[in-house]
Amino acid sequence: MEVFQCVSFLVVKDNQVLLEKRSAEKTCDPNLVAIPGGHIEAGESQQEALARELLEELAITPMESVYLCSLYHPTNELQLLHYYVIPAWQGEIGCHEADEVFWRPINPDWVDTRADKLALAEYLRLFQTGILSA
Repeated sequence: MEVFQCVSFLVVKDNQVLLEKRSAEKTCDPNLVAIPGGHIEAGESQQEALARELLEELAITPMESVYLCSLYHPTNELQLLHYYVIPAWQGEIGCHEADEVFWRPINPDWVDTRADKLALAEYLRLFQTGILSA
């Protein structure tokens, strides 16, 4: 089975995370509330994909990124999601690929997929206890 490498980004501000409502037309996870992200293209590093996807989806450039974790996400394809925390960025956040983007308190209950729930729980475990800092 082919594994598709992807990046996902927790854009965080004031104890809130930016989430997206995925379009009904999306092949993977249509209509779900999720942490934004996208596929890593051939020959691209995780950092290159992260910068490209942030620009394409949200019109922002990361000033800082912190690796959080990697989790498998079985959808209509098997994805390996590499999660990054984005605590600082340049640009005005836009919504270019989802139906909408919105801020919510950092809580696993806000998202619909198991992988995103685990990533938010890991964020809370590591970042809010001070083990890691962004």
